[in-house]
Amino acid sequence: MPLPGTAPAKSGYPTVMLESPCSLNVGSVRVDAVVEVARVPLAFADFLPASTPDAIAAEAHWLQPRFADASLKYGLLSFHTYVLRSDTCTILVDTCIGNDKDRGGHAGFHRLTTGWLRDLQQLGVAPESVDYVMCTHMHGDHVGWNTRLSNGRWVPTFPNARYVFARSEFEHRARLRETKPGGDYGVYADSILPVVESGQVDLVDSDHELEGLLRLEAAPGHTPGNVVIHLQPGREHAVLSGDVIHHPLQVKYPEWSAAFCEDPAASAACRRRFVEAHADTETLILPAHFPAPTAGYIRSHGNRWRYSFAD
Repeated sequence: MPLPGTAPAKSGYPTVMLESPCSLNVGSVRVDAVVEVARVPLAFADFLPASTPDAIAAEAHWLQPRFADASLKYGLLSFHTYVLRSDTCTILVDTCIGNDKDRGGHAGFHRLTTGWLRDLQQLGVAPESVDYVMCTHMHGDHVGWNTRLSNGRWVPTFPNARYVFARSEFEHRARLRETKPGGDYGVYADSILPVVESGQVDLVDSDHELEGLLRLEAAPGHTPGNVVIHLQPGREHAVLSGDVIHHPLQVKYPEWSAAFCEDPAASAACRRRFVEAHADTETLILPAHFPAPTAGYIRSHGNRWRYSFAD
């Protein structure tokens, strides 16, 4: 945040919901996604500053129309939350932007009104039934629905949940709040602090395991405490990759860090490690921002890689 290079809009991004980017099973765990905003246009020149028009044009055969606009000037991103349901618990991963948040007037983030909470409930998940909320990192588009506005106060959206945060990421955000007050457009104050004050936060190490299903893995670069989340119920394996990868072009070009990465060089190195580790395996990748279809696999392609969508 803020997002550079967005297409002009009178009142933020379109809130028309498209098809779910994910609805599948990973072993015994049901995985669905709740979309907050879909196919948001971001200018490649700003969003992926190391990219080139020629390299993008060479991928037009699969980029259009799902992942780039007709001009190939804008990449398209989705903002969605993963809902994981096992026999014993319901877990949300990355809670998007949230309604009513003051984000300094930035289009697409500022005072949104979307049907995200309604859509979660229509999936059969009431706020009271959520057991855990996890965030791969604490940028504003990954923590927003941690809280909701009630009688003028920010309160936890999920009153019975434990909010599980990587300690290193939380401490980084807390330090920034002290050294750069207001620098995060109020994200810490309205989306993190209320769940701390409610006593619902568990700060964990970056290799924490949860319920015998999930395991965190440190993935620094996008933010210092950024993590990816491994889902391993039995022999099946999926990885919720968060913002290690924003757009499928970055699978072929892991050196292209997004403009939002706090350490672009470390982010590029982390992304390359991620791509190499999961290439040509049966590990299902569940990205945070790929429009539908979202889930897929990393495959070798010449001396580089490609993203092979599960659909």
